[in-house]
Amino acid sequence: MKTTWKYLKYLLWFLAPVLIVAGLTAGVVSGSWGTIPLGLLSAGIVALAWWLLFEVISAEKFWARRSTEASTNALISALAVLLILGLINFLGIRYQVRIDLTENQLFTLAPQTQEILQNLQQPVKVWVFSPQPNPQNEALLQSYQRLGGEKFRFEFVDPQARPGLAQEFGLRDFGDVYLEVLSEDESSRRREFLGSVKAELLSESRLTNTIQRAIANRATQVYFLQGHGEHAIEAVSGGLSQAVRSLRDKNYIAQPLNLAERSEVPQDADVVVVAGPKRALFESEVEALRDYLVGGGSLLLMLDPGSFTRLDPLLREWGVKLDNRFAVDATGSGRLVGLGPAEPLISRYGEHPIARDFRQGYSFYPLARPLEITEVPGVEAVPLLITADRSWAESDPQNQTLEFDPESDRQGPLILGVALTKSINNPDLSVEPTESPSPLPAGEDASEPETEATPTPESEEEPSPNPEDTYEPETEETPTPEISPEAEAEPSPTPEVSAQTEETPTPETSPESEAEPSPTPEVTPSPIEDSRMVVLGDSDFATDGKFEQQLNGDVFLNSISWLAATNEETLSIRPKQSNNRRILMSEVEARYLGWTALLIVPLFGFATAGIVWFIRR
Repeated sequence: MKTTWKYLKYLLWFLAPVLIVAGLTAGVVSGSWGTIPLGLLSAGIVALAWWLLFEVISAEKFWARRSTEASTNALISALAVLLILGLINFLGIRYQVRIDLTENQLFTLAPQTQEILQNLQQPVKVWVFSPQPNPQNEALLQSYQRLGGEKFRFEFVDPQARPGLAQEFGLRDFGDVYLEVLSEDESSRRREFLGSVKAELLSESRLTNTIQRAIANRATQVYFLQGHGEHAIEAVSGGLSQAVRSLRDKNYIAQPLNLAERSEVPQDADVVVVAGPKRALFESEVEALRDYLVGGGSLLLMLDPGSFTRLDPLLREWGVKLDNRFAVDATGSGRLVGLGPAEPLISRYGEHPIARDFRQGYSFYPLARPLEITEVPGVEAVPLLITADRSWAESDPQNQTLEFDPESDRQGPLILGVALTKSINNPDLSVEPTESPSPLPAGEDASEPETEATPTPESEEEPSPNPEDTYEPETEETPTPEISPEAEAEPSPTPEVSAQTEETPTPETSPESEAEPSPTPEVTPSPIEDSRMVVLGDSDFATDGKFEQQLNGDVFLNSISWLAATNEETLSIRPKQSNNRRILMSEVEARYLGWTALLIVPLFGFATAGIVWFIRR
């Protein structure tokens, strides 16, 4: 019996602290003192009470023993330590304090981010459509959640496990990130595409700037010019309804604009789109667009071949010349997907934010006109769409065989789209292209191109496609370096551009207005540093039925996004990088250090210990 009591006593002595510690840990970790934590604590206390009772019963002088006093002190000390540790963990979880001891504060959000998150008025949620969350992206979002509290949430979603949600967001690829801003009662929401984490990590600067734009609750205003045969924005044959719907899904507001009914572009216009006009604009409309650009506006021109728009003088100020020929793709790659040779299949894109994520994707442009780029001071031009080497600009639209004619056609590769940025704060940069005139072939009248460059109102019909009236054969005399990949940055002027610089404009377009465009008195100086323009040699690629094929829609939407500057960062948040603290040593120095650490220092320690042992002996 005594043996049984003895083992039971030891069992209770062991179980009591174990149950108490388990109860405290469960309560602290879970954050709630429910049935399990309280049950464990109660069982531990009961076991402790039984142990004390057995000790009292087993010996008459139990409390007088020295061992009892030592055991009691040890037990109380252990319980005190456990209680203190439990309180410290409870306070650490309830009141979190993070101290960033890195030199550059790598794990601390920027002050701008902290201010925005602490002042959130609407719930914000980040959706990351990635089957395998990246730990660094998750750590960044957790930092945002700690500051934003209940107003900021994030969720990683596996698109394959939740295809309905992926379809609701219009997911294009794994790794896409969307920002969702909800109303206070979560009855309405706005979504904005944030980027992709498939090839790069989530950026604090990009995320913070997107949150700032989203909570500002100002939609981007995109105006579509109408009145000249442009594509309608409604769901009609050849309309842009799919493009407009995609813009509205991204919190853009698309509405028509008729400049014949008003003297200027609306002040709230972020982007003006001119999509495939078939008739010429009035001179006042061209001036309104020029004034809009001078004030820091952004313009998207999608101009089909054979159309006369009166925009040539404005484009020359930006170093762009429209070619009335149409591009022909001789590679035959388009035939594999049902495209003809007059529908170039593009897989080469320029190094520009618009085409940053296109890689080797495809887009196609039916009956697209090539562009020629001339260097202009203050204008930065980046080609966007580049045809294959086996392509040319066809001058005869009636040619059924589509054979290359070196006398009138131009050999590829060709540029079908260009993105331009022009400084508006430097008055010396709004100058016509300065070119050294190249000699014209014998028998060519230098004034002949004037008729086509600035036609009279009676000649507003489509210009003649005859190549002798508009172009010089460039195959033998003037190669086209502006299209070759090696010389895209500094193209040489073609004879046609030189002829245009010598032409005498009509009274509608005075030399002063072409050389030095100035804003109207109503336009006040803008703090914006530059204006932007994207020129594409085709408009049909964005129409209904073609918009959602391949990268056609991405070209259009990315152009709008870049023109509206919604893809740029308004807050200056510099990325933080850790300093390189590595010690660079030569091979000899590394060998000496290795011998010192592995042999010399241990031998010195052993020798010292041996000497001390010998002296004390």
